[in-house]
Amino acid sequence: MTAAPDSALATLWCPAPNREPRRDGRVADLLVLHYTGMESAEAALDWLTREESKVSCHYLVDEEGRIAQMVRESERAWHAGQSLWAGETDLNSCSIGIEIHNPGHEFGYVEFPDAQMQAVEALCLDILSRHPIRPERVVAHSDIAPGRKRDPGEKFDWARLARAGVGRWVAPAPLGEDQGLGPGDEGPNVLKLQQDLAALGYGIELTSTYGTGLEKVVEAFQRHFRQERVNGYADASTRDTLARLIAAKQSRVA
Repeated sequence: MTAAPDSALATLWCPAPNREPRRDGRVADLLVLHYTGMESAEAALDWLTREESKVSCHYLVDEEGRIAQMVRESERAWHAGQSLWAGETDLNSCSIGIEIHNPGHEFGYVEFPDAQMQAVEALCLDILSRHPIRPERVVAHSDIAPGRKRDPGEKFDWARLARAGVGRWVAPAPLGEDQGLGPGDEGPNVLKLQQDLAALGYGIELTSTYGTGLEKVVEAFQRHFRQERVNGYADASTRDTLARLIAAKQSRVA
């Protein structure tokens, strides 16, 4: 293994032991953004490069915008865990993972500093220049593991990345007074919501019933695309934002 990072933006090359070849000849066509959920970037880097952690990631961006690489982009890192997107479950084999230092919801969730966001934006663009990753396949850890993960969370600036050409985004519909669909609801409107979320890529069963699983997926959607209110209820704002995202995705395919 060479001692040079794949990205010229990385100033530290710190190989992680938890890495392996991508399975079934897969190439990277998914980009997953995480937060570290630890009290310091140094602690995160130490943990991500320990064999006993059973985790790893391709890159880590600290709060000052410094970038470390731990796994080569051509290799499979262990960052996605139990997850699902667009029908696939072995997301580690088709993804590149970026850990962004933030203490997260458990340790006093804070805003992502501008220097850090600048570095994340630049790194994402650099990765996209080398890999065939479509906008709808730039996702949050919470998107691929709803209910299990909340990162990078509702304070992360997805709109900024989209303006730079990273990921899919539409301006969220304004909040209203309606509660919308929620736990316990059933029927065709719930089924349509499930179908729309599945069309975007979320792992969801089409049951026509608003159960805990759907509530967690709606929360994940809101953390990424409608961040002003994250409550798991599919109000008109949430459903309208979702519909316009699907339309944007379909117009690109067409």
